[in-house]
Amino acid sequence: MKLQLHFSMNEALYLRNPESSALGKKIIKKSILLIYANGFEAFTFKKLAEEIGSTEAGVYRYFENKHKLLVYLTAWYWGWLEFQIGYHTNNILEPKEKLRRVIKLLAATVEDDDQTGHVNESLLHQIVIAEGSKAYLTKQVDEDNKQHLFNPYKELCATVGAIISECNPNYAYPKSLATTLIEMAHFQNYFMVHLPALTDFGETKEESEIISFLNDLVFKSLRESSL
Repeated sequence: MKLQLHFSMNEALYLRNPESSALGKKIIKKSILLIYANGFEAFTFKKLAEEIGSTEAGVYRYFENKHKLLVYLTAWYWGWLEFQIGYHTNNILEPKEKLRRVIKLLAATVEDDDQTGHVNESLLHQIVIAEGSKAYLTKQVDEDNKQHLFNPYKELCATVGAIISECNPNYAYPKSLATTLIEMAHFQNYFMVHLPALTDFGETKEESEIISFLNDLVFKSLRESSL
């Protein structure tokens, strides 16, 4: 019997916990498919309800609006990614090797995790790359932040920042470098596919090139700060 991963989510994100019912899990599963296929702007609860064979009212019993649903999905992904980092670096003692493993996890293609049957992490990763910033680049970001809706992202950045500090305890900007690393991994991936003139990776389409770039960027920053 396979173990199933579960993450504790901020109750302010939902009206009813989608993990608590088959319909709730279907809402999560199908919303990922629809947002991935059509984009967040074109996504509506009406379309979602039609896809899951329910009503708009049924969807609204779980989420106040589609923005809250997007924040839920991105927060879930950040929690899952932090779990992956902990799992894949748990037995690595050398800080630089640990950081290299983190960079690879941030930039590499994500495969669907069969421990989370109603969430396709591969598609959710692409949603976070293309749509994730819409979760916090909003007018209500300060109010959302007061409700701690972005804690999973903050915790992920703190985890990566701590590993950066292990590599160079004297480096003055571990949190800033951590957020830059995470966002850069996404932007370069997005640009490589959609706006190749903004990267050096447009023709190769090789994620290994992005990983090499991020390693170069991060480790040169850490070395130069110690000079």
